[in-house]
Amino acid sequence: MSSDTPGEAILRQEPTTIWNRAFISIFFTNMAFNMGQLMSNSLLSIYANSLGAPASAIGLLMGTFAFASIAFRFISAPIMDTYNRKYIVVVATLTLATAFFGFSMSKTIPSLMCFRLLQGCGMAFGNACCMAMVSELIPKDKYSTGIGYYSMAQVVCQMLGPSIGLWLVGLVGYSATFIINACVMLVAAFLAFQIKTQFVRTRTLKFSFHNTIAREALLPSTMLFLLNTGSTTVGSFLIVFARNQGVAGNIGLYFLVSASTMLVTRPIIGRLTDKFGLVKVVIPALFCNVLSFFVISYSNTLWSFLFAAFISAFGYGACQPAMQALSMKTVPNERRGAASSTNFIGMDLGNLLGPTVGGVVAQSMGYEIMWRAMAAPFLIGVALLFTFRKLFTRIEQDFSTKQP
Repeated sequence: MSSDTPGEAILRQEPTTIWNRAFISIFFTNMAFNMGQLMSNSLLSIYANSLGAPASAIGLLMGTFAFASIAFRFISAPIMDTYNRKYIVVVATLTLATAFFGFSMSKTIPSLMCFRLLQGCGMAFGNACCMAMVSELIPKDKYSTGIGYYSMAQVVCQMLGPSIGLWLVGLVGYSATFIINACVMLVAAFLAFQIKTQFVRTRTLKFSFHNTIAREALLPSTMLFLLNTGSTTVGSFLIVFARNQGVAGNIGLYFLVSASTMLVTRPIIGRLTDKFGLVKVVIPALFCNVLSFFVISYSNTLWSFLFAAFISAFGYGACQPAMQALSMKTVPNERRGAASSTNFIGMDLGNLLGPTVGGVVAQSMGYEIMWRAMAAPFLIGVALLFTFRKLFTRIEQDFSTKQP
C-alpha cells in the first residue's frame, strides 16, 4: 500500500508467516479482551444478586453491555479507519481496565450499569480494531488458517474464563477478582503498545454510512447474524434444558468438549478453506449445526449432549472464522475498520435476537421444539450460501489476485 492510500497500513510488505511478532501481540491482546468479557459475564449477575438486585435489574445490567456495544460500533468504524489502530486498541484496553476497576468499587446496581456501559464501549472498539489489524498480518495463501488461529483465543477464553472467574471469587472475593481483571487489561495495553506499525494519516474523520458500514461485508455479516442467532440459544438454555431432562451434574462438560474440539478443528478447517474454498467447507459445517440441534432436542443422557457438542464444534467452529475472514477480504486495508465493525454488528444482533426468539418458542411450544426451530437460521444460511455461491467464490478469487 502506498503512502497516499487513505487510512492506515500496519505492514507494507506481504507477511510470510502467520505467527509473526505483531500477530502474536494482537492474539494475546484479543485473548485478554475475551477473558475479561467472559469472566465479567459470569460474575456480574451473581455479584448483582449478592447486592440484593431483583431478576429484572440483573437482566437489564447484563443487557446493557450488548446495547452499548452495538451503539458504539456505529461510530467506531470511521475512527478505526482514520487514526492509528494501534493506539485505538491501547485506549480500548485502558477503557476496559477502568470498567473493571469500577466494578471492584461498585456497591449499587446503577454504578455497575455505568461501568457496564463503559465496558461495552471498550469492547466495541477493542475487538473490532484487533480484527482489522490482524487481517493485515496474515499471508494471503493462509488467510482462513490465520483467522482460525486468531479466533482460538476466544475459544480458550470460553473454555477457561467462567471457571477462572468463579475460582478467583472463591479465593479472593469479587472486588479483588475485578482488580485482577483490570490488571490483565493493563498488560494487554502494554502488549498492544509494543506492536510496530507504519501509519500515515491521509483522511479526516467523517461519519457517513459508507464510513460506518461496509456494504461489501453485509453478506458475510448476515451469515454471522444467522449463525449467532442459532448458536446463542445454547448458552442461554442448554443447562436449563439438561436439568429438565435429568442431566444436571456434569452438563458443563458440553462446553468443555465443544471448546476442546474447536481448538483442534479450527486450524484444520481453516487450511481446508484455504485449499478448497469457503463454499465447499461451510455448507457441510452448517449442516453439522443443524444436526447438533436435533441431537440436543432428543437428548436425555450426558453422552448424547456431549456428542452434540462434538458435532457443533465442526459447525459453528468452522463457520464463524470463515465468515470473519471473508468480511476482511471484501474491502481494501484502509476500510478494514468498517468491515470489522459490520462483522461484529451482525454478531451482536444475533446475540440479542437468538435468546429472545428462543425463549418465546420454548415458553409456548417447549424446549424440544425450540431446539429444532432454532436450527432454521442455519438452514437459511445454507440457502443464502448456495444462492450467492458465485459471489462468495469471486470475493475469494479477487482477494487472492489483488496486490497488497
